[in-house]
Amino acid sequence: MIVPLLLSAFMFLVITLSLYKKIINQRYRKIAHSYNVLFFGLFMFLFIYESNFLNYDNKVASSHTLNEDSEITAAAPIVVEKDEAPILTEEIKAEVLLDAPVIPQYPELPRGCEVTSLAMLLNYAGVSVSKMVLAEEVAKDPTPYMKKDSSVHFGDPHTGFVGNMYDLSKPGYGVYYEPILQLANKYLPNVVNLTNKSYADIQLYVSNDYPVWVVTNTTYKELPAQAFETWQTPSGPINITYKMHAVLITGYNEDYIIFNDPLTGMKNKKAPIGDFLKAWTQMGSQAITYVSE
Repeated sequence: MIVPLLLSAFMFLVITLSLYKKIINQRYRKIAHSYNVLFFGLFMFLFIYESNFLNYDNKVASSHTLNEDSEITAAAPIVVEKDEAPILTEEIKAEVLLDAPVIPQYPELPRGCEVTSLAMLLNYAGVSVSKMVLAEEVAKDPTPYMKKDSSVHFGDPHTGFVGNMYDLSKPGYGVYYEPILQLANKYLPNVVNLTNKSYADIQLYVSNDYPVWVVTNTTYKELPAQAFETWQTPSGPINITYKMHAVLITGYNEDYIIFNDPLTGMKNKKAPIGDFLKAWTQMGSQAITYVSE
């Protein structure tokens, strides 16, 4: 690169000197001018070529640097604080029996089967919370009881607890899964809504050691049509039964579904699978559970 530069500079000097009047040899001036043009062109070609070559080297060097950085990043250990969701075994066992604590709703909460069953679920999950705290925290529908033209106007259990939970002498009913799900989310990070899922889904979670909160009725079998009545609520008409009940499923076998019953305070109570599922379906297949972090 330096040699062509010097030659070109030299020839440029020669041609410049040839312009002086002292240099009168016209032929010499023409030759000098030709060499100057030739070497100047060679100089420009080599300059451009060298510049591109250096630029290419820089790009390659940069590329290698990025690749090396990428390799270091990829090789660095990845720290996972927690799984987004634990993986279930996807194995439905033939029979299961979980050891969940049983909590009676009486005498404090004669209409509090839903929050009492939730208290069992939460305590099984390691959350120490009482049924009374949950009774205070669960959402309420404040719509007052009123009977007008032989039609009952009352709250919507999908919105919040309807009526009085503590005193049977006052109007009251209960609450459905939505407010219970909302309350459970306050205490557990991975609550699972199994409403409208299949019995196989319930079996799957129970098989993986997760009890399931469900809405059924106090007979644990399908109710006749006359056991239901229609209310007018702020959300529209709704069919209800005063036999509505909530329990915590803790197991099953070939013949029975096993559950903790807050109404009787009985642990691992049994009901025939067919009857229990009909009652559960009749009440809207409401169910929730959770998974560990």
